[in-house]
Amino acid sequence: MKTSSFLRSLWRIPLARKTIANYASDAWLLEFTQRAHFQWFRRNQNPRTGLVKDRDQPKAPASIAATGFALVAYPIAASRGWITHEEALTYVNKTLRALSEAPQGAEREGVSGNWGMFYHFLDPDTATRAVAPKFWDSELSTIDTALLIAGVLFAGSYFNGDNTHERGIRYMADNLYKRVEWDRFLRDDKLILHAWTPERGMWEPVYRGYSEALLLYILALGSPTHPAPAASWQAFIGDAKTETHYGQTFIRMHGMPLFCYQYPQAFIDFRGITDDVGRRLGFDYHENARRASLAQHRYAVENPNGMRGYNSVNWGLTACDGPGGGKKVVDGREVDFRGYSERGGPTGFDDGTIAPTAALSAMPFVPVHSKATLRHWLSARPELFDIDLGFVDAFNPTFNSGTNSGWVDSERIGIDQGPIVLMLENYGSGLVWEVMRRNDHLKAGLKAAGFSGGWLGS
Repeated sequence: MKTSSFLRSLWRIPLARKTIANYASDAWLLEFTQRAHFQWFRRNQNPRTGLVKDRDQPKAPASIAATGFALVAYPIAASRGWITHEEALTYVNKTLRALSEAPQGAEREGVSGNWGMFYHFLDPDTATRAVAPKFWDSELSTIDTALLIAGVLFAGSYFNGDNTHERGIRYMADNLYKRVEWDRFLRDDKLILHAWTPERGMWEPVYRGYSEALLLYILALGSPTHPAPAASWQAFIGDAKTETHYGQTFIRMHGMPLFCYQYPQAFIDFRGITDDVGRRLGFDYHENARRASLAQHRYAVENPNGMRGYNSVNWGLTACDGPGGGKKVVDGREVDFRGYSERGGPTGFDDGTIAPTAALSAMPFVPVHSKATLRHWLSARPELFDIDLGFVDAFNPTFNSGTNSGWVDSERIGIDQGPIVLMLENYGSGLVWEVMRRNDHLKAGLKAAGFSGGWLGS
């Protein structure tokens, strides 16, 4: 389905906008919203390298994770007719070529990464490490590399045509994955370390317990060249336990930011496939995310901390921008307002900051709640949305900014825009999940982790 150009043109008229937000079909509104967030990527990709900026600041570095989401967003746009297949092909080819050709090594600067891993932030013009004084000294990031590589693998599976350009994309995608030395980042207990820099060496923190690192471990397990051992999965999540909040029982996770449930499932269809943890607990990770999303929605409805504006259509806590400013007294109680931070509920830090990406990227899990929230924001909070950029990263009705609507972010962040594009597509057509189900490397990683059943088979 293509969004009606007539309705899109009417959207710019305030009176018509509210009518469209309230009465347009679900399918039209979802594609309209998805297309706006795709446009953000189109505006923020570097014309030379294809790398995508971390956020829409003129001097922002490129984010490899945002670039991973963009490698999926362009094929989605082509499948929906917003751009041509050739345009998507050109973008993906440019990006994969820049990533493939940028040098790697242990030097402080002038390289894109080391051991096949990439620095979290790159100079968008050169595809090499973001370093001070132009940016800041970026770290070689295992989780951000995983998000990039997930997009790379999607591109390699999506462009399956028998022609020189698409064969080239498949070759580059396969090579980028195979050269990542996941095993180099293993601690003695088989857990995967967070990062490395030439200044500090390996960073000691590891990913352990339910988190966004589901994607990292599965990609590491599936590598045909430098795999993590099967024991890594058990070390990572084998002792997972549940908690019950607001009538929902799901896997316990520190802080409960919704991105931890959404990032892996933007790429992987966990419906009907289970590992040892899922078989022991009696539900798969898709159901786990549904329950966590329901609990967070109910947390906003109950609003135990008395945040302004929280209700059934104003919810969604995750890692996002915030108003900052430190501790302030609001409605007779002290609230610690932070800038960019991880937020979550029912457990975790909460300063009243709502992130649209949290509620909208939950669409495959709680579509009734997500759709109601989308309609409300488009109708009642037009200042949050731009037809060519999508929703702002966050807003906070509790923070007194001198306006009735509280604080509203002026920026958008790539790793929050991306999940909206992918998850609305997974809800609508299932395209991302369908393409990734064809990828042999992903299937190998899932099977090495002990997953079986459903589309994966025995």
